[in-house]
Amino acid sequence: MPERTEGPGLRERKKEETRRTLREAAGRLFAERGFAQTTVADIAAGANVSERTFFRYFDSKEALLLPDGIELFARIEEAFLARPDDDSPLEAACGAITDAVSYFASSSLTALAHPLGEIREQAREGLSRQFQQFEARLTALVLERLPADEPDADLRAAVIANCALGAARAVLRTLRDRRTAGVPVEPDRLLPQAFTFLTMIGATPS
Repeated sequence: MPERTEGPGLRERKKEETRRTLREAAGRLFAERGFAQTTVADIAAGANVSERTFFRYFDSKEALLLPDGIELFARIEEAFLARPDDDSPLEAACGAITDAVSYFASSSLTALAHPLGEIREQAREGLSRQFQQFEARLTALVLERLPADEPDADLRAAVIANCALGAARAVLRTLRDRRTAGVPVEPDRLLPQAFTFLTMIGATPS
């Protein structure tokens, strides 16, 4: 009887599991040691694979940042589409980003909360492009929640998307600054707090 071989579905699942394990190991090590102090060998050991296996999936440790960024933004988009219909566009955008924060916390994107000097320029530029691309996508999603006849709806949608993502970037900058200054950080608290500040902007003082 011929030997059974693994179907493509099983092989792909195993590949995805290895990629996920590498990302999780990288995220954990980046958070513990910082990006610059973490080597490919460290990541491979943390994922219980060889360095050769690592390079089958990623060209470098910087490359770990980009795939996670794509997946993170996909999760935010999915969460946005699932928000209640009675959410305001700003509530939906902020809520979607908050809903995705649990995935973000275990992602190799945690490296972004460390001083920027630890991350090579190429990786930073790639992530910056991804944020810009997702800002355009989030703008389109917000626009779909606005009344079709609302004046300047496209501008309002762009402002909402920009502000929601800007608040998230402000959290990353604050985390980096506090870590640099040796101040204790509370990542889980800062994002909701940033969105609270955002909703307070322009509010009428009591």
